This record gives sequence, structure tokens and C-alpha cells, in this order.
Amino acid sequence: MKILVFGNPLEEKDSLALKIVPRLRKEFPQAEFKEFDPTENLEAEIKDGKLRILDVVQGINQVMVIKDIEQLKQDKIYSMHDFDLGFNLKLLKKIGKLKEVEIIGVPQEMREKEVFEEVRKTLSKF
Repeated sequence: MKILVFGNPLEEKDSLALKIVPRLRKEFPQAEFKEFDPTENLEAEIKDGKLRILDVVQGINQVMVIKDIEQLKQDKIYSMHDFDLGFNLKLLKKIGKLKEVEIIGVPQEMREKEVFEEVRKTLSKF
């Protein structure tokens, strides 16, 4: 099982998923947790039309699995800097490269220990 982990280590509210990766690697040694940047080639990571992602999600208050990428809010795109993960996922789905995605969404405001426990429970179900 490969899980792409998104976030910005320099931005406190966007780094929570990255912070729990070392403990997740110990808990799930058979899984590959790959730290990933949305500007990298996301298409190359798709296997059998599927992706699993761990990322901080604004506006949620508990860890949740998002399977419908249409739920992802998308702002207007004015420049290349506006191409975010949601836009990339929707584009890959539209061109037929992505058939299924599971985003393990982590709340911005939850404590690290709680997030780890909730993500661990979620991954145990996969």
C-alpha cells in the first residue's frame, strides 16, 4: 500500500500529516508513505487508476476519508501557482487517468497525538 503524504513543513497548519509519518512508518512497515509535493508528477503515482493520499483538510473537525473529489473546494485559477492538489485530481479524473481516490483528511486544529491515533485506526481498515 502506497500513501502519498502532502503538506508544508514550514507552515504549522499544513504540516500535521507530515509530522505523523515517522510513527506511521513504524506502525505500518509494509506500507510506503511517500512525502509528495503537488507540483510533482502526480500521474506517475497512479497505479491501476487509484491513489491514496494523506493531507490536512481545512474545515473538518475529525479525521475522515474523502472519496468524492467533487467535494474539494476549488478556487479560480489565475496562474500556475493556483494549480493545487484538488485541481490536479479533478484534471486526472477528467482525462481518465484517475478512477478512484481516497484522501485521508486530517483536521488543521487537532492535536498530533489524536491525529496519529485516528489515522492509525483508519489505515488499519485498508
